[in-house]
Amino acid sequence: MAADAGVGDAVTRPLSAPLRVTAVPPSREPLRLMAVHAHPDDESSKGAASMARYVAEGVEVMVVTCTGGERGEILNPKLADDPQILANLPAVRRAEMDRAREILGVQQEWLGFVDSGYLEDYKLADVDQLPDDCFARQPIDLAAAPLVRLMRSFRPHVVTTYDENGGYPHPDHIMCHLVSMRAYEATGSVDEFVGDGEPWQPSKLYYQLGFHKERFIVLHEATEAAGFKSPFKEWLDEWVDRPEDEGRVTTLVPCGEYFSVRDDALRAHATQVDADGFWFSVPLEVQQEAWPTEDFQLAHSHIATSLPEDDLFAGLR
Repeated sequence: MAADAGVGDAVTRPLSAPLRVTAVPPSREPLRLMAVHAHPDDESSKGAASMARYVAEGVEVMVVTCTGGERGEILNPKLADDPQILANLPAVRRAEMDRAREILGVQQEWLGFVDSGYLEDYKLADVDQLPDDCFARQPIDLAAAPLVRLMRSFRPHVVTTYDENGGYPHPDHIMCHLVSMRAYEATGSVDEFVGDGEPWQPSKLYYQLGFHKERFIVLHEATEAAGFKSPFKEWLDEWVDRPEDEGRVTTLVPCGEYFSVRDDALRAHATQVDADGFWFSVPLEVQQEAWPTEDFQLAHSHIATSLPEDDLFAGLR
């Protein structure tokens, strides 16, 4: 569950960029949230209900999508052999993203990099096995530059991204982490990325941590208690505990009433998600009762806060 600690314990890596511009909004200024994701569909499977809640509260939310998902497989078996989709997958995935954006009520921007494809158990040492033109093989500063420009123009108070493992070891997810961290640490500096906009320092950075063992155990037990077959049993049977994962969740955002919005946005990515498949096998009311939050780790903060939190904007309002 959430850690019982002060904000200093939440900092997971030193950040070199000095704080140049305050990010605490005056009362008349809307709060802004930027969620950085690797592919179209990631925004709908990771933190989507939280974003929908914040949009409903008047927060300005921007999703940044690093790649177009060009090398992703068609994971929905109902569409896997559709010749029109196979011939136009990049355009199809952009259209799906447009629909998901509308459902969530967010703004969305592309960084414009090419999907790296998937390698089983990917590690950074494996980068030479990836296609030459892909996102994960770009120099970090080159890949971070368009994200810095977006941060400086959108001026988010809070940024969410993936942890150092990418949430899971996909090349683009790990690169998304690296690029997000680089942009976050540099965007407030007058000495870095000169010419890429006026410096702006976000106040807080979070890792999206929805896929953690405690949540899966609770949902598994609640699903079976409600008389349904749990989709989590195999995951839990194969789970490998890592000491470094203990107590990482610091922030649980209540958003159960927006789970249906999340699911509608996820269904919009029809090439990736079967509407009758895994993602929708647990009834909403079971999820809302058993685990009505989306979960995050506060990775860095420039403002005072105390843990655990129930709001990504704790300390800002």
